[in-house]
Amino acid sequence: MTAGFSVGMLIPVVDEVGQNWEQLRHVWYSLRYRAKSIRVSTSYLFRIVVDGKYLLIRGTRFPNQFQPVGGVHKVSPQGSAALSAMGVVGDDLIPVDPGSDGDIRVRVPGRKIVEFFRWFDSREGREDSPWREFQEELLASGILPPDKFPHIMHNYVRRDVDKIRFSPWSDSLEILVADVYELVPTPDQEGALRRIAQAGHRDLVWVTPSQIQRRGATPGQPHSIEVAEHAKRLL
Repeated sequence: MTAGFSVGMLIPVVDEVGQNWEQLRHVWYSLRYRAKSIRVSTSYLFRIVVDGKYLLIRGTRFPNQFQPVGGVHKVSPQGSAALSAMGVVGDDLIPVDPGSDGDIRVRVPGRKIVEFFRWFDSREGREDSPWREFQEELLASGILPPDKFPHIMHNYVRRDVDKIRFSPWSDSLEILVADVYELVPTPDQEGALRRIAQAGHRDLVWVTPSQIQRRGATPGQPHSIEVAEHAKRLL
């Protein structure tokens, strides 16, 4: 009876820890790395699938690479004020231009990691829709017909929050965050996507899950495309 009671009490505790494991991990980071500056970059990605193949678009910073539609979250003026109050500063790894201004690609004091993610999870003062990058990359570019996509429906799939790691590229500790969305096209929109896939486009590729896993390689064929590492988040 005592054992049964103990197990019964333990289950909700384990469940609570499991649900809040990410927050506990950030508490640990804030203690262990409190004197460090941590680079945090948050983004959202679109899973767009037609006939079992995933749409990837040519990168702007790395034009020889194909990647998911999407980009870095933007922060509003109100959000910028909240981040400044935490001591969060902009990241200088990538030059700021009109396209990257306001990106949540920042340096967070280690002791403020919990507070930063609490702010980010609140969705206050930051971009909370994947529409902007979809519109910029696929509609404003002329790749897809705007009359077929006056609006879109999408499902939220999940959030990936990578474990902290040292990034040689940024020469600092780094946490990468990615929200993954899946496009839910109407029949007309699916037809438009299928026509683009059949016609081909120099800035698009349609790849299988295997090609994403293999970074674009297909066994027995020349390696003709380079798929970005973060495309694996779509799977």
